[in-house]
Amino acid sequence: MTIQNDTQKADLIEGGKRLAMVLRALRAKVAPGVTAEELDTLAEQMIRDGGDKPCFLGYTPEGANRPYPATLCVSINDEVVHGIPNESVKTLKEGDIVGLDLGLTHNGVIVDAAITIAVGTVSDETRNLLRATEESLTAGIAQAAAGNHIGDISHAIQKVIEDAGFKVVKELGGHGVGELVHEEPFIPNFGRAGEGEVLTEGMVLALEPIATAGKAAVILSPDGYTYRTKDGSRSAHFEHTILIEKTGGRTITMA
Repeated sequence: MTIQNDTQKADLIEGGKRLAMVLRALRAKVAPGVTAEELDTLAEQMIRDGGDKPCFLGYTPEGANRPYPATLCVSINDEVVHGIPNESVKTLKEGDIVGLDLGLTHNGVIVDAAITIAVGTVSDETRNLLRATEESLTAGIAQAAAGNHIGDISHAIQKVIEDAGFKVVKELGGHGVGELVHEEPFIPNFGRAGEGEVLTEGMVLALEPIATAGKAAVILSPDGYTYRTKDGSRSAHFEHTILIEKTGGRTITMA
């Protein structure tokens, strides 16, 4: 999506604030004994109470053979992205990490964001994985200025993750957003600076670095949505919707 007028921009900013509020509430609820379905129920309730719509619920992405059955993606430990919260019992335990990926539609404008949270006390390696992945998102946003290239974002993300000793999941990445959940361009989390499409003012993008503590290979589970690390290692995922401005990327979904 490219912002066409002040009304669209205002709706984008307001939608981002609302999504950030829901993610804050979900973060506060994460604790040992909480189920993924409880988190999904809270997310849907808060979105609908605000007069908005969950944009993942009922959405069928390209290549999927059925609509996504929930509001929230809940991915635990070796689940990389798109974990389904409501088709089996998934209960958080001390020492887990959980990725929460959520989108909503506000006045026709879609925003998308994700966080990965430690459940209680986790290992030093896991803390470092979370920190590096989140820092890589910050580095990518810093490169998201009009006139730069997608490769500038990709390279910045890759460097932070790999310098910290972790691996980039190459099959998955960021994307355009706003009118649809997934739009062009695709934004890899690896690449060379100065390459790829030129960023223009008004573009709306979802940047989402995904890193693993082990090998980078992932597999798709039989449910058709949940990606897991092939070697069972842990994975972290952070995402923000941003608006490309002259001076850089403006974070819309800051929680």
